[in-house]
Order: sequence, then structure tokens, then C-alpha cells
Amino acid sequence: MPALRLLLAIALGLLVSACASLPDRVERVGSTALTDTEGTHLGQVLRPELAAHPGTSGIYPLGEAKDAFAARILLAQAAERSLDLQYYIWHGDTTGQLLWEAIWQAAERGVRVRLLLDDANTGGLDPILAALDAHPNIEVRLFNPFANRKFRLADLGDFSRLNRRMHNKSFTGDNQMAIVGGRNVGDEYYGADLNVGFQDLDVLAVGPVVREVSAEFDRYWNNESAYPLASLLGPAPKDGAKLLNENWQKVRQDPKAQRYADAVRQRPLVQQVAERRIAFEWTTAQVLSDDPDKVRFSPERKDLQLRPRLTEVFGNGRRELDLVSPYFVPGLGGADALEKMAARGVKVRVLTNSFQATDVAPVHAGYARYRKQLLESGVKLYELKPGSTDVTSKDEAGRSGGVPGSSGSGGSSSASLHAKTFAVDRSRIFVGSFNLDPRSALLNTEMGVLIDSPALAQRLSGHFDSLIPDYAYQVQLQPDSTRMEWIDRSPAGGETRYTSEPGIGLLQRLWINFLSILPIESML
Repeated sequence: MPALRLLLAIALGLLVSACASLPDRVERVGSTALTDTEGTHLGQVLRPELAAHPGTSGIYPLGEAKDAFAARILLAQAAERSLDLQYYIWHGDTTGQLLWEAIWQAAERGVRVRLLLDDANTGGLDPILAALDAHPNIEVRLFNPFANRKFRLADLGDFSRLNRRMHNKSFTGDNQMAIVGGRNVGDEYYGADLNVGFQDLDVLAVGPVVREVSAEFDRYWNNESAYPLASLLGPAPKDGAKLLNENWQKVRQDPKAQRYADAVRQRPLVQQVAERRIAFEWTTAQVLSDDPDKVRFSPERKDLQLRPRLTEVFGNGRRELDLVSPYFVPGLGGADALEKMAARGVKVRVLTNSFQATDVAPVHAGYARYRKQLLESGVKLYELKPGSTDVTSKDEAGRSGGVPGSSGSGGSSSASLHAKTFAVDRSRIFVGSFNLDPRSALLNTEMGVLIDSPALAQRLSGHFDSLIPDYAYQVQLQPDSTRMEWIDRSPAGGETRYTSEPGIGLLQRLWINFLSILPIESML
């Protein structure tokens, strides 16, 4: 019966799709990042260090989930002139509401807020977004939006367009400080969900690279795929502010939210910020991103893509290439490139999710097609075990605060890898939103920061040397080279070998095998 209802809904959506269309004429008032912000509080605080490190950017990794949230809240609270926020997902949960309240309070202080969201995950949020947009200092734009706001299935006839999404993530205050990385906005990204936690990585950046983040934001904000919210929804409701305050009051009264906020306030990073002693690494860094027009033109338009830049940087490694990608579907071309690197003596290691840890089964099926081929060429594969919340949040000595990810919720029952980071020759590292899959390469837009940092790159490689083998299954060929095995090592020194993929029952295995033969790889 549920399947019948779904089919009827899809059929109805297709029938009415012709009735839903985006507005033909949209008034977009162009705007750019503010440049005269050296006199702001952030500018003054950073001035001595920027002067001491001319021409370089300061980078601070945000590996722990609560630190990543604290950094965003503190940046919103410190901003005096502008906040530019760009996200693929912004949930209306505890952390989402707290950040909305923080940017509203900033707007009340006179801060100009530009909020750019991909429209794929905004279902049900129109009243909240409209209320925010109604504030004279806040403007909301939706990237590549759905035309039908109440019945999104009505847009299925426009699937080829809506299948292209903006996956970028950045948070910039006063054009002085920016956060870039893999985290969206939602409880699972910031350690506020005890049931689901994503291991992830962002970097907090200051210096010249921040202006590059702002320039990237401006390109997307002023692009014709970014629609002012008012052009899609019409006049804002008069009681919008009341709705927002009611939501925020509920969060403040929620004991779970209170405990989370207390835990965030107790993070060492908060004290470090208050005492102005964040230990930035000063180095060269640059933003790499897709052109926003990528979503409107053929996936074959390489001049609009980030992928060739990443291939140029990381495909020429001489000694070592370490890849962390939660959604890893290399495709024939990617698998061939990794095989060629391994053939010329480059140590290639990949960490991705196991079936038990992934949140997208079709992606796992897409990845599984390439496992044996990659192993035969010498590529080393690791699959994160379910609940391995410490694999990327500790350094080699077992201390917290490592790279590339976080401990998710700090105790979640279902941890999943979400960090996207690559290191080459223990000298350069990329942190951003790009997955090694066809969707990131060809369909979605992505961004990240390429950092010349032996410290961060070596720390990631060090995790592969010492920590990851204990917290992830190592997949390798059995001695006869005809079958695979999964090695489960424990920090205590024990070892278990599986000759079939751990945690997958018969029906699940049949389902994965079925998905792997479907012609859907280009959408994964």
C-alpha cells in the first residue's frame, strides 16, 4: 500500500509539473563582500598576527564537533559588519536554531547577513526562512530552487536541473575570518545528536585566503541560479519574528539543548578565543571551487570544474597519497588514475565508510564494484567500523584534537565518516566538501581550501600509519588473490579476519549486489 501511494504521488507530480515554473524575471540586487573591515573587532584582534606573517594565512583545524559549532557561534557573535553563510544543508534542529538566533542577533546589531542555501534540503523551512529574510539586515537566497514550494514532487519533470546541487560550505565574518570544510548545519555534525554523529573536518582561516572565500561566495550569491527568497515566496508573513522567537524559546527550555550549550561553553577552544591565543599555523593556502555555472551546463565542461585542479595537485604525488572520502566511488577513470599512481610506486591509501557506517547504501554499492580492482593494483583500502568515534579525533599518542575528523557526537551510537580531505607527499592537504565520486566531480558544485601544511598533511598520514588500522577494517586480498578479506584489528592488539563483508546479512548483500549493477553510478 505505501508503494502504491508513492507511485500515485509521483504520477500526480508528473501531471502537474508543467504548472510549476521558476519566475522568468527576477530582480537580483548585486552585492559583494565588504572590504573595509580592518577596523572591526576581528580586524583589530588579528592585525598584530597578520602583520607578523605577511602574505600568509592562518589555519586552525576544527576536528572536534563541538569546537566546530563553538567557532561558528563565536564568529557570529563577534561580527560587526557582515556575515556570509553558504550551506548545502541547514536543519531546523537544536544547532540550526541556535545559529539562526545568533545571526538574527547579529542583524539586530546592524550586521549585514547574506544566507545562501541549496534548496534540496529546505523542505518545510519556508516560514522560518521567510521570517529571517524579512529582517532588514538579512537576505536569504536559494540556489537552484524548486518551483513548487508545497509539493516538491511536482518538479520531477525538471529532474535534470534539480539533480545538480550546491554542496559548498562556508561561514565568513567581517571578511576577516572564515570556516570552510565538510560540515553542514545540523545536530549530527556538531555532536548534539547522541544517536547519529558524523566524523568531519573544517578549518578556521584568517589572512588572504579569507578574501578568496568571500570572492567565491560572491560568485555564487550573484549567480543567476541563486534566487532571492522573496521572488519564490512572495510577501513575508507578518508574524514571522514571533515564530522565530517561539522556536528559540523552545530550544532554550529543552534540557538536552541546555546540556549541549553548556558542553560547548566548556570547550577549551572557547577559552582560547577569549584569551586570544589560538595557535594558527601560518602558511600559504588557496580556495579551490567549482564555477557556479557548473549546474547549468554539460557535466563535460571541464573549464567549470574543480576536479581538474585537484587531479593536477594530487595526481602528481611522488611518494604518498592519502584520501579520506565518506562517499568513495572512483569510477573507471578515477580507479585507473589511482592504479597508475600505485604502479609507479606511490603509496595510495583510502579511508571510506564500511557498509555498517555509511548513510547511503547505493554509494557503498558503487564503491564495492571497484574494491578488488583497486586492491589488485596495490591501493590500500580501509573502511570505518560502525561506532568508531575516535579514529580521526586523536593524535598518534591517543590525545584528542587530531585530524581529519571529530568524534561525532562524543558518544553517538552510530558514527559515520563525513570528512573530505586528501594529503599528498605529507606536504599539502585539501579540506572541503569534495567527495571522490561522480556527483562531486560532475553534478554538484564543491569548494575547499588547499593548504601547504606539512604539519596537517603529516598528521593525516600519521593516522593511516597508526590509528586508522585499529578503527577501520582493512580490506585486502587473500593469499590466493582471488577473494577479499576484512581485517578487524583492535587497539588492544587482537585481530579477526572475515572472508565476507562484516555486518551485512544475506538480504542486504543481495540488495547491494542489485544496486551495483544498476546504471546509476553517474548520480552517486
